[in-house]
Amino acid sequence: MDDLGEALAAGGDVKMLGGGQPAHIPEIDAVWRDRMQEIMSDPGGLEKMIGNYDVPAGSELFRKALAKLFQKEFGWEVTHENFAVTMGGQTAFFFLFNALAGTFRDGSRKKILLPLVPEYIGYANQSVGPEFFEALPARIEKTGPHEFKYRVDFDAVNPGDSIAAICVSRPTNPSGNVLTDDEIERLRVIAREKNIPLIIDNAYGAPFPNVIFSDVTPVWDEGMILTLSLSKIGLPGTRTGIVVACKEVCRQVSSMTSIVGLANANIGQEILRPLVENGEILRLSSEEVKPFYEKRSKMAQSLFTRELDDSVPYFIHRSEGALFLWLWFEGLPITAKELYQRLKSRGVLIVPSEYFFFGLPKNSNWKHTSECIRVSYTMDAETVESGIKVIADEVNRLFKVL
Repeated sequence: MDDLGEALAAGGDVKMLGGGQPAHIPEIDAVWRDRMQEIMSDPGGLEKMIGNYDVPAGSELFRKALAKLFQKEFGWEVTHENFAVTMGGQTAFFFLFNALAGTFRDGSRKKILLPLVPEYIGYANQSVGPEFFEALPARIEKTGPHEFKYRVDFDAVNPGDSIAAICVSRPTNPSGNVLTDDEIERLRVIAREKNIPLIIDNAYGAPFPNVIFSDVTPVWDEGMILTLSLSKIGLPGTRTGIVVACKEVCRQVSSMTSIVGLANANIGQEILRPLVENGEILRLSSEEVKPFYEKRSKMAQSLFTRELDDSVPYFIHRSEGALFLWLWFEGLPITAKELYQRLKSRGVLIVPSEYFFFGLPKNSNWKHTSECIRVSYTMDAETVESGIKVIADEVNRLFKVL
């Protein structure tokens, strides 16, 4: 984040292919502008939105709208008390992780199990104590000449008494991997048998923002915790996260909000509320947001295929969602961090893979952890193309010297 900020502050021709900034989709930006004008034209609407504290759990009208939407679309038995709003998804995970795991009063310690890494970099430093995560390496399946996919190694998923919860992101940041309905169900069964929650980070998933390119069924029950976010639908500046959980967990999240920040921001909730009430949020997600990113993903894949030499042993993770391509250079002669520095010196920012493999045993010598990069395709098409050309040129030269 420091590097990204410094690059933006420095200006110049920097290709920002490393961050999680969502694209500015004109049709979606127009919706936000229209909503702000509606709020401004409503007598007292602006004043109420920016001038009043709301309850720590979030706007009751907003949470009731969410409950009705999920009842109607998926038949979930939820009320507004099964929803809690947070200051962004990152805050939600800080609350959830530290409420469930860590060191307890009796001296015992519990961890969060990540059944498939690489996993979201934002989890890594969420804990207030050491050795917070236990991670399992993904099983790699090569699915084409230059394509691969991560799978959960269920033979290794056996949570012990020290595990407080199982956590996955769907789609997965960084790889764009989408756990199948069968994989989710198997994890759900394991969590239920161990009497621990299954947490699903749905920041990119269905039903909104629906940046997911395969068919999946959203699932939830009171033994699960689902998180959503308004960021990837185009409202990252509003910092609005949503937790769907049993009422007790939502009360805990609400209490933590009141302690840490007193209340949540109102703006994102108020902008989105009528779009949740009338279901428009689902249409925008499916007809505007999803197609935009799917088209960008295909464009970026095509560019890498065109620019990388056939002799380079590269594999792109099957792009099933999110805002990134995840590239694996098998046998990369330098580390991903070193490749990152070389690209940075040429004005292109990506994220090296080492940061996404936290929680593995300290003696792990899995070379794969330093052979991948995450590349965002959310910037304008010209920036994405020019950045990919630089990446490919650098990688082609690295493998030519072998």
